[in-house]
This record gives sequence, C-alpha cells and structure tokens, in this order.
Amino acid sequence: MVEWSDLARPGAEIAVRVTPRAGRDEIAADGGQIRIRVTAPAEDGRANRAAAALLAGALGVPKSRLELVRGAKARDKVFRVRPA
Repeated sequence: MVEWSDLARPGAEIAVRVTPRAGRDEIAADGGQIRIRVTAPAEDGRANRAAAALLAGALGVPKSRLELVRGAKARDKVFRVRPA
C-alpha cells in the first residue's frame, strides 16, 4: 500500500497520469507511476480540478496547496506541492 502523505513535502513535484470520464474516481500506484481516474470530462479544466482534489485528499493537504505545473491539456501532468 502506498503512503501518499509521504509525497506531500513542500516543493515536491508529483507526476501523474489522468484518465477523464472514468467509471469512478480513484487514485492508484501502477508500477511506480501514479494513475488518477476521474469521472469528470476533460472540458473546461473539470478533469484537472477533479484530479487535483483527489490527489490533495490522498496527500492529506488542502487542494489550494497543489499547483498544476505541466500538462493542463495532456493526460500526463505534474503537480507541485506549495508550502503551507
């Protein structure tokens, strides 16, 4: 089992792969890569916001502390944990 809160260091960059329009919202580690599946569609940034909220919950940080650094329009994204 992955201990997600260990990744929540300020300044840490977390690479994820997001799948929009999934059957359910979930986050999982798959061979060293973090995969996030969200039910939200990839329209108007809704999937990005849903992925950020799901990742923030898993990390145990407020979603306002996550910043999307790369991949706003791609499946592969990088989020940065901001200092508190």
